[in-house]
Amino acid sequence: MKKYVSIDIGGTAIKYGIIGESGEILVKQEMATEAQKGGPSILQKALDIVEGFQREYELEGVCISTAGMVDVEEGMIFYAGPLMPDYTGTKFKKTIEEKTGLPCEVENDVNCAGLAESVSGAAKGSRVTLCLTIGTGIGGCILIDGEVFHGYSGSACEVGHMLMDGDEFQAFGATSVLCTKVAEMKRQPVQDWDGRRIFAEAQNGDAACIQAIDEMADTLGKGIANTCYVVNPQTVVLGGGIMAQEAYLKPRIQSAIEKYLMTDVAKHTELKMAEHKNDAGMLGAFYHFRGRRQIQNAR
Repeated sequence: MKKYVSIDIGGTAIKYGIIGESGEILVKQEMATEAQKGGPSILQKALDIVEGFQREYELEGVCISTAGMVDVEEGMIFYAGPLMPDYTGTKFKKTIEEKTGLPCEVENDVNCAGLAESVSGAAKGSRVTLCLTIGTGIGGCILIDGEVFHGYSGSACEVGHMLMDGDEFQAFGATSVLCTKVAEMKRQPVQDWDGRRIFAEAQNGDAACIQAIDEMADTLGKGIANTCYVVNPQTVVLGGGIMAQEAYLKPRIQSAIEKYLMTDVAKHTELKMAEHKNDAGMLGAFYHFRGRRQIQNAR
């Protein structure tokens, strides 16, 4: 069985392991990203992971999913936010290939999550898919016939920055905003509140928590509807830790989508929750690597 290293680099944690040629995760581990140390430190962590596995396995390649905007041809970060200093310009593909001798492919983490859902998850068989991840911010990707649509310069579907109600979409609809809103309504420290507690309190009848969740669901429905008018997806997949609250949250988001999206469009748009959860980045990175190799071998 051929084996690949897959690395999923997030702002908080790096998930990594070994994936078999059919997409089965054989080994899975995790370490802190320590994003504040910057791009060179993150690149070195990735190198250490690959070189460590090289001592144990015969490897075919390195698959990387990462936060930030990615030039998939060059395998480098062309833009990253301030939470990951000096990450812009990080050349994963060039450095890893030169130092390990293994082929390497790199893709944005939300695109990888969407690709994982499209190939073997909630959006399998969907012709056109919109995938959103709801967390500290809101990330998005579009897949057409199972392939990520990158746009002209590689930044398609950065929906979190979409302007809505006088600010960015993610300024209203992200999980971090939900926690801040509840804390402010209760005049308590924001660190006292997280998504789990808010949903638990809402289900126990807490009026402030119910109101904050309803407002979040309404915002998500509006943002999704706006995007659907442009993309016209067959399937909308929502991911992120908060989507573990599917039973409570999904009907509210569905109702909001139907409120803002005309009936003839809404009835052809199916809302689903992501299936791969924490494995999505690693799986999507592998699917991206496999697709890139197929393209290159066909040339």
